[in-house]
Amino acid sequence: MYICKNQAYIIVWNVVLCCVFYSYPNVDIVSVSNMLLGSNSGRCIEYGSWPPDSPSPVPGYQQQLAVMTMSMGSRMEEMQVQEEKLDTAMALSEIRTQLQELTKSVESCQSEVTGIKEDMISMRNEMDIVHHVKDEMEELRDVVDRMEDLTRRRKSRLLEQGLTAFLSFSIFAAVLGMLQFGYNTGVINAPKKDIERFIKEVWEERNKNKSMAKDTLEETYSYVVSIFAIGGMLGGFGGGMIANRFGRKGGLLLSDILGIGGGALMALTRSTRSYEILIVGRFVIGVHCGLSTILVPMYVSEIAPLNLRGALGTVNQLAVTIGLCVSQILGVDQLLGTNDGWPVLLGLALVPPALQLLLLPMCPESPRHLLITRQREDEARKALKKLRASNDVEDDVEEMKAEQRAHSQEARISMLQLLRSSSFRMPLVIAVTMQLSQQFSGINAVFYYSTTLFTETGLQESYAKFATIGVGAIMVGMTLVSVMLMDRAGRRTLHLYGLGGMFIFSIFITISMLIKEILDWISYLAVIFTLSFVVFFAVGPGSIPWLITAELFSQGPRPAAMSIAVLINWLSNFLVGKYFLNMKNLLGNYAFLPFSVLLAFFWTFTYNKVPETRNKTFEEIAALFRRNSIVRFDHIKANNYIND
Repeated sequence: MYICKNQAYIIVWNVVLCCVFYSYPNVDIVSVSNMLLGSNSGRCIEYGSWPPDSPSPVPGYQQQLAVMTMSMGSRMEEMQVQEEKLDTAMALSEIRTQLQELTKSVESCQSEVTGIKEDMISMRNEMDIVHHVKDEMEELRDVVDRMEDLTRRRKSRLLEQGLTAFLSFSIFAAVLGMLQFGYNTGVINAPKKDIERFIKEVWEERNKNKSMAKDTLEETYSYVVSIFAIGGMLGGFGGGMIANRFGRKGGLLLSDILGIGGGALMALTRSTRSYEILIVGRFVIGVHCGLSTILVPMYVSEIAPLNLRGALGTVNQLAVTIGLCVSQILGVDQLLGTNDGWPVLLGLALVPPALQLLLLPMCPESPRHLLITRQREDEARKALKKLRASNDVEDDVEEMKAEQRAHSQEARISMLQLLRSSSFRMPLVIAVTMQLSQQFSGINAVFYYSTTLFTETGLQESYAKFATIGVGAIMVGMTLVSVMLMDRAGRRTLHLYGLGGMFIFSIFITISMLIKEILDWISYLAVIFTLSFVVFFAVGPGSIPWLITAELFSQGPRPAAMSIAVLINWLSNFLVGKYFLNMKNLLGNYAFLPFSVLLAFFWTFTYNKVPETRNKTFEEIAALFRRNSIVRFDHIKANNYIND
């Protein structure tokens, strides 16, 4: 068999050339083929030998190969063209897809650009509004600064106001009601034995000379003493309503009728041979005094200039101490402290209300009440012109209008509403605690039973009565001192000094009672301790509770707050008057120790809670509590946030 070597090459290289052409389409496959097969294309491999006469097959195969190569080349070119078209179509499709995505992206960008433009326009408008608000805030700040400057100048002018003759007359006419309160507080002390003798005589006459037990006699006398406080509670409870309905001046005039009636009843006690008349008279005069303890401080604080409000407010307590001292002086044995003179001593209680009934109609109604409560500005201006002795009262009117604007935002408040209100809770707690610090300090035990206390420490009864007069005299003198200090040292400072001094000397009183039986001269030291106790009472707790209660509240809640405070004052007054002797019998020489504990508590409370109100307007004091309330509320919210 003969196998052509060129034939094998043709088959192999044909495949190779196809691969080369496919990989390199630009190569001329014919030239490559001829170059590869060229002169050696007819050479054969002889496994045997060609037939001698047979022609060589190589040229035919070469021709077929060339044809096939050209055919494959054209076919490959067609395939290349088709592939290029296919690639072009795929590229165009991909480009079209990308263009569509790009179009969508452009449309999205256009919408975003439109939104951004709208946001920018909105921001520009908001910036314009912010600039406008900023300009308005600057204008408002300028207005506030001008108003604050005007308020400071007006307040400085108010602080320069002085005491006029007509203002002094009006205050004198008003504080006669407080003089009545002091007189009836102390008048029952000196004639204690004479009154007990009268009660015993009447009771035995009614019971056919049956002897009256000592306990029954002391119980009946305690009612004579304490019924005065029950009447005071009733008057204090209704004082706020009367102040709003009839005004401060009108309420005092109505109260004077009760005062005259109560004094007349007590004067007729002996002639009627009825100690019940004495109890009724004490009750009626107590109602009168309860009304006075609300209306007088309210009236005085509202007509007084800002710089004199503290000093003139202390005049209330000065009148109380004068009434107390007068009752003690008249109650000595050499004057009316006798078995025949004590009804006259008690009946003289009708003199202060009768005098007030004559003088007070000449005085104006409270300008603050006229302007804020009644909206009578013209009448308020007339009253101010009389009280200030000047036609220029604009500063006072503007100060009242500032309070009126604040008052217009709050309705008239009843006692129940005041008790429920959280915004007035702290001022009300302070007012009530201040009243308790006055009555539970132990001072009423001294007022009601000072003669008994002095005799039990070893003094003779005659000396004990003069020592009681000393109590009243020291009250008057130290109250005069507190008048001068009130607007210099401040309410809070004086109250702290007063409570602190009373605490110290209450301890000393207890010590003197414990060693009175060991040392004879200790009775005189006990008198000194008691008088010192009274001195510190007059410095602070005697006058400040009445004054500061009226200052802590604005015009709307003031009457209700005064009613609650005075009600508490009279209730504690009643409890001390009714049960001090029982407590003394129970505790013996330690009877003043409960007062020492309470004084320590009141001092701590005053130090931590009571603000200074000196030289502050009513609106400034109310704003102080509003700020404190906001601070406490923010603190509570912060704590709740932290806990959450």
